[in-house]
Amino acid sequence: MIGRISGTLVEKNPPQVLIECVGVGYELDVPMSTFYNLPALGERVVLLTQMVVREDAQLLYGFLSGAERSAFRELVKISGIGPRTALSVLSGLSVNDLAQAVSLQETGRLTSVPGIGKKTAERLLLELRGKLGADLANASGFASDAASDVHKALTALGYSDKEASLAVRKLASDVSVTDGIKQSLKSLARS
Repeated sequence: MIGRISGTLVEKNPPQVLIECVGVGYELDVPMSTFYNLPALGERVVLLTQMVVREDAQLLYGFLSGAERSAFRELVKISGIGPRTALSVLSGLSVNDLAQAVSLQETGRLTSVPGIGKKTAERLLLELRGKLGADLANASGFASDAASDVHKALTALGYSDKEASLAVRKLASDVSVTDGIKQSLKSLARS
């Protein structure tokens, strides 16, 4: 299994790149988030990889971050989601955006990705819930347990996840639950 490639970036043809490593050129498909952050041609690059072996091909996928590769691995585990669809999802959403969409169960974010319909988005949200690990917790956008509690209180009061998330993001990181709820309700009343 090839887990990482380090070499010279020779070609960039979205979504594919060619990296020369000790005289051998490796073709890798990469999400657009990785593609846009690649160095110039002729420069050294290091990509984490995932190899996919099929009956008719051996394909290599590359990622600049471990979080992207982990998300890709979780996506391809889902029935009906292949490597191309997983790349499409990671090209349309950052790992944090994907994790936030999963934690808030926002199908709209996923359906904005080309090739992802409502049913596929719902299946992704169901299958990925709790599987994006630390990224899921980080992406929720809550700096503390108090902010998380404020968010839960707002949704219990009937506000949507999106409205509650926007209100909680405006809070100071050291706010108490009681003050956070008061400030959030004032903020929501103004909008």
